[in-house]
Amino acid sequence: MQRLKTYLAICSLTLTLAAIGCHSHSMSEKYFLIANNLKLSYWQTVDAGFEKAAAEYGVKPIVSGPDTFDPNAELTAFRQAVAQKPAGILVSVADAALFRQDINSAIAAGIPVITVDSDAPTSDRLFFIGTNNIQAGRLGGSRLVEKLGGKGNVVFFTYPEQPNLAERLEGYEDEISGHPGLKIVDVVDIKGNSNNAFDAANAYLAKTGADKIDAFVCLESDAGIAVAEVLKRAHTTDRTLIAMDISKDTLDDIQDGSIAATISQKPYSMGYVGLKALAEVHQYPHTPFKPNYTVDPFSPFPVFIDTGTALVDNVNVGIYLNNAKAAGVH
Repeated sequence: MQRLKTYLAICSLTLTLAAIGCHSHSMSEKYFLIANNLKLSYWQTVDAGFEKAAAEYGVKPIVSGPDTFDPNAELTAFRQAVAQKPAGILVSVADAALFRQDINSAIAAGIPVITVDSDAPTSDRLFFIGTNNIQAGRLGGSRLVEKLGGKGNVVFFTYPEQPNLAERLEGYEDEISGHPGLKIVDVVDIKGNSNNAFDAANAYLAKTGADKIDAFVCLESDAGIAVAEVLKRAHTTDRTLIAMDISKDTLDDIQDGSIAATISQKPYSMGYVGLKALAEVHQYPHTPFKPNYTVDPFSPFPVFIDTGTALVDNVNVGIYLNNAKAAGVH
């Protein structure tokens, strides 16, 4: 009987090790993170999460894309990644229409594609990991209404063609729509360059009387820092500035009062959860992939993983500064 127990134990261990071996990862597995504006601290934080998960799995992380906002250059980077037949691709989509066919082709070729930060919902991507951007806009819009007392002129800074930023604007518009005294004077396309936000803010700051701009709202991270600099140089304290994201400069500007509030996302979580999700799909493949899991009630994938948002102001900014310092990431 003892020999039988020993034999069964050895068999069980052998099967367990075999199962582990079948599903282990290696550095031969390549996972790509494709995005725009990689020079931004926001994407450095996404990359930190991406690389952390890669280290835990023992796989190879590759980050690719332009340092500026250039959807066509990003598409080229995506195509180059697909050509390498990687284990998976995490992509922040600058232009949903532009990327749709290439994402569909990658999925048809059996390459897992998950969108992160900015979605391509009409494509065949497996699912989206990131912020509920409409809710983020509503969160900022609620604070905007509160700060202006429900009336005043507002200018927005954005990239109109980028899906996540369009959703944020929609959220703000939802909140503003209930306050007829609030007027959106302009939605400025900064064309991926914060200098354009700086110049436009300077021009609008000079307007007076009925044309005075009471608030500036930035729907991406870099513009908020640029507009804050305009207000500081002009020693202006009677305007409201609501920013996006929690770079060190943005948090410092909240501390000194230049920025009234910012909407925090969780970019580190996007990168970390994103790579782990791709590795899971690679490890337990569902190929051939279906064309659109979003409308499949029996899909093995969720439609959307919400990594969360929060409003940061002078009340809680210290918590975010301490967390960033502890993580060594901004």
